[in-house]
Amino acid sequence: MSYKTKKRLVNIPILIVLIIFGAVIIVPIIWITICAFRPQTELMQYPPKFFATELTLGNFSAISQRIKIWTYVGNSVIYCLGSTVPSVFLNALAGYAFARMRFKGKNILFILVLATMMIPFQVIMVPLFLEVYKFGMYDNFAGLIIPNLGAAITVFMLRASFSMLPKELEEAARIDGLTEFGIFAKIMLPLVKPTLVTVIVLGINGAWNDLMWPLLVTSNTNMRTLTNGLALFIDSSLQYGTAFAGAFISICPMFVLYIIGQKYFVEGTATSGLKG
Repeated sequence: MSYKTKKRLVNIPILIVLIIFGAVIIVPIIWITICAFRPQTELMQYPPKFFATELTLGNFSAISQRIKIWTYVGNSVIYCLGSTVPSVFLNALAGYAFARMRFKGKNILFILVLATMMIPFQVIMVPLFLEVYKFGMYDNFAGLIIPNLGAAITVFMLRASFSMLPKELEEAARIDGLTEFGIFAKIMLPLVKPTLVTVIVLGINGAWNDLMWPLLVTSNTNMRTLTNGLALFIDSSLQYGTAFAGAFISICPMFVLYIIGQKYFVEGTATSGLKG
């Protein structure tokens, strides 16, 4: 038996396990997609059938009439972009400073930044809410976005990526007359593109699926994000078709985002932890 044949036989159990895990993840998504286009009568039948015999768009028109779903989608888009784009830029500056600059207390400060990752959100939830309320940011996008601008995991990942770049690059840039910010923006930042895409995907996904914080700092119906809007709707609804339609609308943007950025996402996840 050749070496290649033995290697393939060894990989078969691994492949089977991966297929099983993949099915566990993908089957519920397929089920939600099918049910989103199913009539209510088919959803209520017993025993349930996996594949639909009839498809309809009625669930989508029904959920549009019952809740302000497109307002929620717009709010979620503003929340995602508003809390991700500035956050990535600010945390990239911090990661660059920790990786490439020398200043007193750098290591201690970095440890303190990482220590914030160990604090559960539930611990700071009430004081953070009171702070937002006292500053007059309750029930508006400022209250949603500003508390999410600092992210220790983003600082950690970008610091690791910046640390892997050769020093000769910045030395040559300084000789050419670039400022420190110019070196960061024009030389270093483009070279950590995979990690940037990774933290952007993670940031947008986290904000899109965030339930607790928008629920805390918003009470106006017009300020609800898609996640808490659907949660409140599904909790009070027995219309399974419309609930599945809302879930499908919620899943689609993140699914498309991951497909677009998955090449950089995998690469950035693999490389950002090599050197910390």
